[in-house]
Amino acid sequence: MNGQFPHYLLISRVEREKTPGRWRFVLQPLDGRARIEAADVEPDLWGERLELLTVIRALESLDQPSRVTLVGSSRYVQEGVQYGVSQWKENGWRWEYFGQMTPVRDADLWQRVERLLQFHRVECRRRRFDAAHASLPGPHWHLANRGKIWIGGIKRFNWVKYSVLLSSAGCLLWLRVAAGWWQKVFGIRGV
Repeated sequence: MNGQFPHYLLISRVEREKTPGRWRFVLQPLDGRARIEAADVEPDLWGERLELLTVIRALESLDQPSRVTLVGSSRYVQEGVQYGVSQWKENGWRWEYFGQMTPVRDADLWQRVERLLQFHRVECRRRRFDAAHASLPGPHWHLANRGKIWIGGIKRFNWVKYSVLLSSAGCLLWLRVAAGWWQKVFGIRGV
């Protein structure tokens, strides 16, 4: 599946608060053709099962083998598509859970995904709302309280930087106070 198959961007969304069971997907072709959209309500489904069903319906709506980049689906769906399906099929749709082989949750839907993956090549991407590799502006004290190991270096570095600035400002203040005291005590000016 090189460049000869169409490439789509699949964005799926499941409503969790206002109307539970509402799903929607958009298949946006990267070559500029018209996009495919569908939405509906499944009143008896919710959560991860509904998210998986939304992805299945999107893949089933394609009329030819395609490359699909799945964006914004749940971690459950993305990791299942990337890593789980092939192992679960080999193990008879069972997986090891604390040393025991247990049935895969939503095995009926994962079997449909496995059949669709025989026709389509699916890649998974996570959404990113921040700028990649952006520098952190200003003091980083707010990051130091998160308990991250790598933040410790930033915290110590900034503490040294700001303590040097504060101590130099403190020294300057101390010199001004001392100069004022010398002027009062000894009547010396221009110090």
